[in-house]
Parts: sequence; C-alpha cells; structure tokens
Amino acid sequence: MAVETELPERERGVCCALPKRLRPERVELLADTLKALADPTRVEIVAILRAAEQPVCICDLDAAFDLSQPTLSHHMAKLRDAGLVEVEKRGIYAFYRLRRDLPPAARRLVDAIG
Repeated sequence: MAVETELPERERGVCCALPKRLRPERVELLADTLKALADPTRVEIVAILRAAEQPVCICDLDAAFDLSQPTLSHHMAKLRDAGLVEVEKRGIYAFYRLRRDLPPAARRLVDAIG
C-alpha cells in the first residue's frame, strides 16, 4: 500500500521537494533488472528459462533464436550481470537457469513475464 505524501500549501513559483521513496541500493537493483529485461530477446530467454525444469544449454538457446553466437552471448551476459541467471559449465557447454535466489522484486517481474 502506498504512503501518501502531504504537500504544503502551493505558493506560486515555489516547488515542493518531494521525499524519495526508495533506498539508493534498491533503485540500482530495480533499474539494473529493468534494463536487462528491456529487450525482447532477453524477455523471451527469461520466459524459456522460467518454463524449463532443468538448466538450458546455450546451444539450445542458439537453436531457438536467429542470432549469431556473439549476440546471444551478449544477451546472456546482460542477464547474468543483472543477477537474473546463473551459469554452470559442463565441458565445452554452458547451461543457464534463472537464479534460485532472485530478490523478491526481480522474482515478481520474472513471474509477470509468464
């Protein structure tokens, strides 16, 4: 439930300084998550990973998208840097899954993707 802010009486030409609502570290976390999800390919990758019961091999993601390997690696790096996915190396292959310990706000965003 949002807390309402009581504004002082308006005086012409004078702005009211509104209090910031979020801690700076929370703002950074949310912004990083939203930036990572602000790309259609990454949204689809997250949806695939969310539906997968097991970690997904990068080669399977490569087959699912009409992208070069460097471009797909770039997308996975963005998701990893934002803390949304974790990777496990098995021989020459990388297997990805959503982080099991996603912060609650990130979990809600991922769940909203479907």
